[in-house]
Amino acid sequence: MQTIGLSLAVALALVHAVLPQINIAAVIPVRRCFSFAGGVSIGFVFLSILPKLGQTQIDLDQAAVILLQPLENSVYLLALLGLILFYGLDRLVLTARRFNRTSQVMNRASQIVFWIHISAYAMLNAIFGYMLLVLSDRNFGQYLLYFVAVGLHFLIIDRGLRAHHPILYDRQGRWLLTGALLAGAIAGAVAELSEVAIALLWSFLAGSTILNILKRELPDAQKSCFWSFLSGATLYAGLLWLS
Repeated sequence: MQTIGLSLAVALALVHAVLPQINIAAVIPVRRCFSFAGGVSIGFVFLSILPKLGQTQIDLDQAAVILLQPLENSVYLLALLGLILFYGLDRLVLTARRFNRTSQVMNRASQIVFWIHISAYAMLNAIFGYMLLVLSDRNFGQYLLYFVAVGLHFLIIDRGLRAHHPILYDRQGRWLLTGALLAGAIAGAVAELSEVAIALLWSFLAGSTILNILKRELPDAQKSCFWSFLSGATLYAGLLWLS
């Protein structure tokens, strides 16, 4: 299964490396495409991420980790930390863009802010890549659903980062995210973390993913297609049930 996991990691990496150069709007209307992706992503949050968080907390309680025993809901605290961190980074970027626009310098964040922002997402991609290999021994149907949901997630994250950093992202950012994902997958193939460490990584990943999905992928009512959104959520729920 590791071979399959590494192959899927390469496929996910192509989302950052190749897909941005493809004119999706020429095939599918943008509002329908991203509404469908938003529906799948919301299904991913409520049917996969949130239930997994609950199970992760049970696993940590049973592991009786000394450092975590004083924290009754350590999993949810880590998820909250991930959410707060990425919310703060988004606010930093928006503030920097607003300042530069007011100063009539440019309508984008500075290079320093770009590297802070992209480094955080590179870390997130490395965790996604690692988890792709960790989950490779699970139910194959659910594994493929994870792959598809993360791929759609990457597609919209890619679009958001390009909007914030139009030049630097195309030149350097997307390649850093591609490399981080592959590095995480390779690490997952050669190094095995403890169940506790994996649970902590998943918790942090969950918080940041929930924020990114709700903030970037839940489409604006005026720029979305409800039926495409509903189709995405329903399809994800149906396939998860069948798996």
